[in-house]
Amino acid sequence: MKNGVNVNQKYVTKMLEKALRLYTPSLSERPMTEFLAEKCDDLGFHDIRIDGVGNVIATKGSGSPTTILCGHMDTVPGKIRVRRDGDILYGRGASDAKAPLMAMLFAAASACDGKGTVIFVGAVDEEGNATGIKNLVKKRMNVDYAVFGEPSRLDQVTIAYKGRLAISLRVDVKDSSHASAPWLSKNAIEETAHFTSKLKNALEARHADSRSMQMTAAITEIRGGSSHNVTPQECTATMDIRIPVTTNCKMIEEKISDLVRSISEERDVEVFYSILDETEPFEAPHNSPLVRAFTLGIIECEGRRPTLIRKTGTGDMNVMGSRWGIPVITYGPGDPHASHTVNESVSVSEYLRGIEVIKKSLAHLKRLHDKKQATK
Repeated sequence: MKNGVNVNQKYVTKMLEKALRLYTPSLSERPMTEFLAEKCDDLGFHDIRIDGVGNVIATKGSGSPTTILCGHMDTVPGKIRVRRDGDILYGRGASDAKAPLMAMLFAAASACDGKGTVIFVGAVDEEGNATGIKNLVKKRMNVDYAVFGEPSRLDQVTIAYKGRLAISLRVDVKDSSHASAPWLSKNAIEETAHFTSKLKNALEARHADSRSMQMTAAITEIRGGSSHNVTPQECTATMDIRIPVTTNCKMIEEKISDLVRSISEERDVEVFYSILDETEPFEAPHNSPLVRAFTLGIIECEGRRPTLIRKTGTGDMNVMGSRWGIPVITYGPGDPHASHTVNESVSVSEYLRGIEVIKKSLAHLKRLHDKKQATK
């Protein structure tokens, strides 16, 4: 049996620093792709490849279960000087999500033949349009579980994310007028404001006990007008709608269709809408071997039971969990509140402990999976 590779803390910290020095905003991940492919080779992974959209995929260990450890290589734009101040390491992506990504890499490197197969994935474009994960799930792989790397703190496991619908609305009031006589026609920008407000209120009407279970609708873009002295005939708006796990995209699309029709009739304007993006909500089974394994791994390493959380955002785990129907969670070292900030950072000690949590959790997952299979 081939042994896994365990590397010292100084080395794994240095590799994180190197990763942070690579500036990799969405769709510009090539330097990180090449860096990870080289590290996977150094660490004894096999079947190392880069797929058509730039994802790095490599395998370690063998036997069942097969678990994907997937982190994303891209960051939001904006450079931050890489520096260390005591235990704190600063740099773009330190929290979101190169610390979780590198923790997964070194945890995966410890996998041994016969003790379970780990497929490490460095994905592209998570901060953009999820190009990487959408390409990965096109072809069903023989995978039992998946873990996505995002900052959660060491004592929290994300078991659910909301779904997302992004829609474009085009409001046409059929005429325009000189700005000095605005009473001669409706104003498309004003009508869009009325329309989106009514749509938002209707979608958010159902109250929930927590924000993670509340549907939200946010106006994120608006464009209208052709001249400073002409009332606009047309206006276009984008709305970002987040959908809790108690419903699904199809149900909300039907509701939107009915609301668009009724509000446009009420306001006597033409409204056309289209779906720009659609991601189903997802929640992992709380009693799955995967959730139980990470609970035990965190207890073993951190000495306390983790909190299982539902997040208000939408992540790559939604895409794979919904498409493949397997248990999926999100986990990783780092403070989620540090993500995307001008002083993005991560605790080095937390990063190092995160590697150990993932390693221990994979060992527990092997045992729990085998036990479940034996009882079938």
